[in-house]
Amino acid sequence: MFAPRDTTTHLRILTKHTPRFVSRRMSTHPSLTPISTNNASGAIGPYSQAIKAGDLLFVSGCIPMDPKSGEIVQGIEEQTTQTLKNLIAVVNAGGSELGKVVKTTVFLKNMNDFVTVNGIYAAAFGLHKPARSTVEVARLPRDVLVDIECIASLK
Repeated sequence: MFAPRDTTTHLRILTKHTPRFVSRRMSTHPSLTPISTNNASGAIGPYSQAIKAGDLLFVSGCIPMDPKSGEIVQGIEEQTTQTLKNLIAVVNAGGSELGKVVKTTVFLKNMNDFVTVNGIYAAAFGLHKPARSTVEVARLPRDVLVDIECIASLK
């Protein structure tokens, strides 16, 4: 059985055993800039809506939460539309645009929703077709049906 330790002891042990090539203070690294906007649903955990790193913008998974009411919209069509609105708002706040998205990952609660989500996604992106992965997952935050993250270029 492990004896309980205070937080300082855990931090000291973790720091001691962290390899030198891994940044111990990534969140304070001068070339990493957190992005936040009220035009999209806020992060629901200890993470940023997006991070600028060099010429790239890494956007955290966006869910179909209305940024004004905080409510989750219902139905796969409405959820996909709201998720993409949130994603676009964060991408824009980070200084990029949908046409500069290079990779997306779509997380679906049910792969049977793929055709519906794909149609709404295609309409949002138009002729621009970034690299993409789509995966079915057992569960998503707030029990939503869809979650989308992306990487966008800032150039």
